Amino acid sequence: MTSSMFRSPCKIPSVKGFEQKSYVGLKAASYNVRVNSFKSSEVASQLQKIDSTLIWPVNAPEAPPLPSKLAEPVIDQPLLSRRARRNRKCPTQRDAFQETNISPANLIYPLFIHEGEVDIPISTMPGRYMLGWRHGLIEEVARARDVGVNSIKLYPKVPEAKKSPTGEEAFNDNGLIPRTVRLLKDRFPDLVIYTDVNFDEYSTTGHGGIVREDGVILNDETIHQLRKQAVSQARAGADVVCTSEMLDGRVGAVRAALDAEGFQHVSIMSYSVKYTSSLYGRFRKVELDKKTYQINPANSREALLEAREDEAEGADILMVKPALPSLDIIRLLKDQTLLPIGACQVSGEYSMIKAAGLLKMIDEEKVMMESLICIRRAGADLILTYFALQAATKLCGESKRFIAN
Repeated sequence: MTSSMFRSPCKIPSVKGFEQKSYVGLKAASYNVRVNSFKSSEVASQLQKIDSTLIWPVNAPEAPPLPSKLAEPVIDQPLLSRRARRNRKCPTQRDAFQETNISPANLIYPLFIHEGEVDIPISTMPGRYMLGWRHGLIEEVARARDVGVNSIKLYPKVPEAKKSPTGEEAFNDNGLIPRTVRLLKDRFPDLVIYTDVNFDEYSTTGHGGIVREDGVILNDETIHQLRKQAVSQARAGADVVCTSEMLDGRVGAVRAALDAEGFQHVSIMSYSVKYTSSLYGRFRKVELDKKTYQINPANSREALLEAREDEAEGADILMVKPALPSLDIIRLLKDQTLLPIGACQVSGEYSMIKAAGLLKMIDEEKVMMESLICIRRAGADLILTYFALQAATKLCGESKRFIAN
């Protein structure tokens, strides 16, 4: 036997946005490749075991006709006792053995609202609108309920004149969110309404907290404001308040504030794992650096630590954001907690599927449904997705249960 050896250079590409390390001085890896040489007598011996009618010479003009009866295969082991394909041979069996299902009940529909009456298209999100808080919103909620989606989450577009460094508008009982919650509860009493306990839409800086003059995000001072925001939303009729800004101790503080005001029945969905992802920031004119309070996308143990802290402080649901790049984290949490797990399929995930669909690069509907079933497969009980109405409409045509292709 002879052998030959070659060397391959070791090149480590740099990834923008992540901490880079130097690999200078490392030696290129060496690989041993063995080349087997057979004697002509050995080759002839091997060929004798093969039916000559199955050998097609390289220079033959066309393939010879197949023999009427194929030679018996040479099998060195017993016939297969397990053939997984037997359970996939017909649609009825494939449906029966499908391990993961999805229904409209698993979906939360995020809706953007503003003070006006006209629905404004969102240029970066095909098919999505900034809804007028009365007519457009009511119509969209009614459409969602018609196909089984009865959970929504509200995101406000606050006028610049009402923003401030300390975000007092966030806990104005007559502000856009409390007024909208009361309107919806009056029209749809059984609608489940999620509200966002966050600072960024109410702040002049766009950050999720009060910003000191030197740029430091003030943790405890911001939480004092968030407590009042959560109570204001609960007072208006919110069913679930979502602590989404990733400040330390905010879940326990909000839970204590709700309980003190008699809102023990209001749930907390904590954005326990909110990465500093480039897949969201739908209305940002400039990119903000939120790395001091959102998690590095490279970290998983830190995500687990955050989730455990939120559970200990009284969270009722744990949310992971973004969804598709974090399937491993969703599964990690599912294996570590008995709490329900939510996943947020963010604007960037939505827009990429939409854009590729519009360009006919993919089958938009199939990719949409596949993305949602994969998020469910990873372990998510709830999915906050801009596809909620579109997906539920398809599900209604399939008895409200998605059957994977």
